[in-house]
Amino acid sequence: QVQLVESGGGLVQAGGSLRLSCAASGRSFSNFLMGWFRQAPGKEREFVASVSWSVGVTSYADSVKGRFTISRDNAKNTVYLQMNSLKPEDTAVYYCAARQGAYTPVAGRWAYWGQGTQVTVSS
Repeated sequence: QVQLVESGGGLVQAGGSLRLSCAASGRSFSNFLMGWFRQAPGKEREFVASVSWSVGVTSYADSVKGRFTISRDNAKNTVYLQMNSLKPEDTAVYYCAARQGAYTPVAGRWAYWGQGTQVTVSS
């Protein structure tokens, strides 16, 4: 069974950086798309970034382009989200997700989810 475990969240000042990790286990992810979503209080869960496990093709939400970088380490079965130039509006619970199939930013179409990690950016 698929397990996704996030780590690396915390409190950071605006302009700072954090790196989130997502350890994936339970099966081969070679044909999977891996992604990060976030959900702020009172808001819908929104797409942040994704990467195809096999060839490393990436996609980003416009709000994070140029500031966030998603990557994966096949040997460690881990996906990362490097977040730079953080803003207070980046404050949210960040979730790792996985799906088989083409890219989609629609959260409801992703099959597997981690438990989430809190990121808080102070102004």
